[in-house]
Amino acid sequence: MKDSEWRALYFKKVSESSEEGSEAVEFVQRHRTKIGIRRARKSAGAFWTLNRRFYLNAVHYTKESTLGDNPRAITIFVHEVHHLQQGAITAISIYGELDAWQYEFRLYKKITGGELHPILEELLSLPLNFDRDNLRHARKLMNKFAGKWYGAWILPLYPITKEIKYWLTRKI
Repeated sequence: MKDSEWRALYFKKVSESSEEGSEAVEFVQRHRTKIGIRRARKSAGAFWTLNRRFYLNAVHYTKESTLGDNPRAITIFVHEVHHLQQGAITAISIYGELDAWQYEFRLYKKITGGELHPILEELLSLPLNFDRDNLRHARKLMNKFAGKWYGAWILPLYPITKEIKYWLTRKI
């Protein structure tokens, strides 16, 4: 299957899944975001780049698996687009990850109607705020669920501009 054919079918599947999916596809099309499949470390389901592209991880996804009965192939799309909407400064922080994880897994529950792994349920119960203890707990849960190689341990808690301000003033 040609890449362009696959993308059209994948966009249709994501768009028809939910309002969130439809909005994500509209964003990608409006911004001409490049989507593809590339190999990455096992702990990543997908990843975005600073030049506004994102890729599904070939370790977990194929063109065919994204078009089958795979709700994660839909929700990971929405997750990565959410990061692109946040912008790099927010996305490269625990705050940005918590926001994207919650957005993704609320959609997953909505689509499947099922329960999630207890760690993910706990992550969904956390408030999305700038409380450092809350964000440290979110980081711990992300590492516990996705593993050390996911890389959450290296991210600042706040978006870097807020993190620097915090370290200089001890205030948000």
